[in-house]
This record gives sequence, structure tokens and C-alpha cells, in this order.
Amino acid sequence: MLVTGATGLIGAAIVDGLRARGDAVIAAVRDPGAARSRWPGIDTVAVDFAVDLSPVAWQPRLAGADAVVNAVGTFVAHGKDSFEAVHAVAPRALFAACEAAGVARVIQISALGADAGADVAFQRSKALADEALLASPLTATVLRPSLVYAPDGASSAMFLAWSTLPWLPLPGDGRQRIQPVVLDDVVAAVLAALDAEHPPRCVDVVGPRATTLRDYLATLRRALGLPPARVLPVPRPLLRAAVALSPPRLASPDALAMLDRGNHADPSPLTALLGRPPQPVEKAIPPGQAASLRRAARLRWTLPPLRWTVALVWLWTAAVSFGLYPPADSLALLARVDLHGFPALVALYGAAALDAGIGLALLRRRRARALYRLQIAVILAYTVLVTVFLPEFWLHPYGPISKNLPLLAALLVLHELDTVEAR
Repeated sequence: MLVTGATGLIGAAIVDGLRARGDAVIAAVRDPGAARSRWPGIDTVAVDFAVDLSPVAWQPRLAGADAVVNAVGTFVAHGKDSFEAVHAVAPRALFAACEAAGVARVIQISALGADAGADVAFQRSKALADEALLASPLTATVLRPSLVYAPDGASSAMFLAWSTLPWLPLPGDGRQRIQPVVLDDVVAAVLAALDAEHPPRCVDVVGPRATTLRDYLATLRRALGLPPARVLPVPRPLLRAAVALSPPRLASPDALAMLDRGNHADPSPLTALLGRPPQPVEKAIPPGQAASLRRAARLRWTLPPLRWTVALVWLWTAAVSFGLYPPADSLALLARVDLHGFPALVALYGAAALDAGIGLALLRRRRARALYRLQIAVILAYTVLVTVFLPEFWLHPYGPISKNLPLLAALLVLHELDTVEAR
């Protein structure tokens, strides 16, 4: 069994499901080392959906595979990883190679709404591969999941964090229709389609009932043990402006368009495939996990403001050193550390440049853990120097040095937790 995208959220769950029942799996991924790290001893093959765009490229990779599950997908297109290449061209090449190699069965993980009426590139590109597969002579099934709930998934983490806000900002009135499905049911649908003698051609993989965005967030709050929250409707122009300014991984115009279109379907075909109704999302949050999920959700939206304010402290300190505070007074302080003339100027403006660099790097979040360690070291060095040469600042009524203590504690928190939030 060849599974593409095996280290992604859905692909990894499919691999786990197949291995749990004793199936031999070949993980087809861009980074085979990551797959072997997760599943020691698993067979792997290196693939790149941005590069492997012809059937000839795929034929040797299908050696030993009697079935293929294509779980590759990207919600953010960038560089060579375009929607067209990753979702349409490479999958069609894979399907053609499967036909030539006599692969018995192919499962395509698509997306709900990937049809002729799709307005966004993500769904349109998925639909192109779906159409090619269904038009082929292969024994194939297209599974089109709705919004997938999995505590470890990026979108689920975002919705959980959203649901824990004291006020719930909602696009418009929050009446957009969605139908979340739990990850376990997506995996169960794949396994059932692989086992079926006459598998269905196309199945919308959705939860048991459609709901509104507003009610979905309320459901998550209840499952997390939180009381009802007040709703804050966000006008469309303001929402579009916020989306335009947000990083693509947080929000995008396409995501907003798909939400407005709605994301729901009839659950009866999935019920027939599974032999049971799909699970409601609230059942996927056991009461024993509510506290830990609630804590993680709150950290997701409290850590970024903490990071931004620490960055602002560094940037403001740099601006003050560069001239907002009289340079003559700054040089007088340095003279008490026995720095005069050119060395004093180098110390003043060099420290200001270091502060500015730290602030900007913190906003960009490159090498985050090393950056937090650097900040802790710099603050400790500043504190020691002030304590030795300017001890009276410890008694200043505004506490310019004693405030380093909570800042150090904040950096320790960020060092330990902010890399988790970034995943």
C-alpha cells in the first residue's frame, strides 16, 4: 500500500490505521527521514509533487504497491508548490502510472466543494484530479472531507483557540454553514473504501449534521468546559482588510470565500460506507482531555501578543538609544562604566543596533529558541553591568531594572512554549 503525503495530518493517520490492522505500507513523502523517524523500519520512497509531473517519474515508485492512497494537499501555494502542480498535474501523472502498472485500487483524498462550482484555486485544482481519476478505468474512490477535526491539526487548533476567546469575533453573523468531520472517520472511510468489493466512486466525508460557524464554536466551548461567550460580529470590509494583512497560514481570501460558500453535504453516503453514522465532533473531545486542550487553545492566542510586546520593548529601547533619549545623557551614563569617546559611541549605537535586530528577528520568528536564549543572555548581561556600575537604578521609583525579572520570566515561557504554538 503506497500512501502519498504520509507525514501530513490525514496521511499520517491513514498510515497509522493501515499499520494497526497489519497492512504493509510504503510512505511516499518528500522527506523519507521524517517518515522513518515517526515509523522506524517503514518502507519509504522519495516523491515531490511539485517535480514528479509525468507518469514515467511515478512508475518506479509504484514497485510493490497493490493500492495507492493519495493524501497530498496544500492549502497555501508558494513557489513551485502551486495548486496546479500539487493537486492536479502530479496526481494525474500518478493515476496514469497506476493504470499502466496495474495497481488494483486508488483512493484520492480530495476536499468538499471540489466541483464545477468551485470559486477558489484550492478546490478547482482538487476537482481536476478528481475528474481525471473518475474518468479512468481504475477501481477508484474520491473521498471529499469537510473541515477535519483533529486536536493536533493546524485548522482544529485554530478553531479551538478561536472558541476560547472571551469575545468571539465572527464574520458577519457567523451563520456560515459547515459540517466538520473527525479525523478517525476520514481514516475509517479510507479503510472501508479499500476493503469494499464494489467501492463507491465519490463520497462526501462529513459529520452527522450541518451547523453554523457560530454554533460550532459554541460546541467547542462546551466540550472544553467553558461558559457561553459573547459574540462580536465583524463587518465584511473590516474582515477582508484583516484577512489581507494576515499571514496565509492564519487566514486567506480563499478560506473566507469557501466559508461563505458553505461546507456541508448529505452524510448518508458516508454512513453507508462506514456502516454507522459519523461521529459528532464533541464526542471526539473526551472530558479528561478538556483541560489540556483548553490550556493549549488559550496559549495559542496569548503567546503571540506576549511575543509582540517583548519585540516592542526591544524596538522601543533601540529607538530611545538612537536619539529619543538625549545622547549626551546616555554617554554620561557610559562614562560611569569607564567608556569615553569613540568606544562609548560604539557601545551606545552598537547596543541600539543589537536591540533593534533582536526586536525585528522576534517579529519574524526565525530560529526562535536560539533567539529567546540570546535575549535572556543580553538582559542578564545588562542587569549585571547596571548592578555593578549603576546600582542606584535598582532603587529607581519606576523600577527600570527590577522589571527585567518579569521580562526574563516571560522569555522563559516563550522559550518553552512559543515553538509549540508555531507548528
